[in-house]
Amino acid sequence: MIYCRNIRKAYKIGHRSKSVLRGIDLDIAPGDRIGLLGRNGAGKSTLIRLIGGVELPTSGSIKREMTCSWPLGFNGGFQGSLTGYDNARFIARIYERSYEEVLGFVEDFTELGGQLRMPVKTYSSGMRARLAFALSLAIEFQCYLVDEVILVGDQNFQNKCRIELFNKRADRAVLVASHSSDVIKQTCNRAVVLHEGRMRLFDDVNEALEIYTNL
Repeated sequence: MIYCRNIRKAYKIGHRSKSVLRGIDLDIAPGDRIGLLGRNGAGKSTLIRLIGGVELPTSGSIKREMTCSWPLGFNGGFQGSLTGYDNARFIARIYERSYEEVLGFVEDFTELGGQLRMPVKTYSSGMRARLAFALSLAIEFQCYLVDEVILVGDQNFQNKCRIELFNKRADRAVLVASHSSDVIKQTCNRAVVLHEGRMRLFDDVNEALEIYTNL
């Protein structure tokens, strides 16, 4: 389980403070597929970064009883001057995984070929997303945090992402932020609507999409 209790997040903007999240309570259980809905600036990516530990909340607490991926779609974890291979080796070492096994999966999944020998700073955003997605799947987390990344790339790659994450890992939890109603309908069994820093949780995804559409 992952427990978010009264999560608040504010950012300093000059001499002012802007509140993005205003008291978020959310439980994520194994097997949950939770869609995050909200207009631009509603706090979807912020909540994902907080749950992933990339940022700390201004107040409130997050208790993690499941291993949690880095936010897929957030590329800040890569060392740009290192190659894709070198980044994979570094990640494998941190999580104490076999580099050979991680490398084999990354090569097959990303389909980046010789680009894996190039510095990551030369990658397009889509190539970085492929590498981040492949590495997270190779490490095998219990909860995946997905920020629009499954919309990256061609249709074949999108289908590959869905099969790996939602079919082969059906026992894992997934929190996915997306503007796509189709993605939320196809992949989620619950949904959260974020608006003006507050959240509403819906067990009916269609009801959540209707509320979101009318914001």
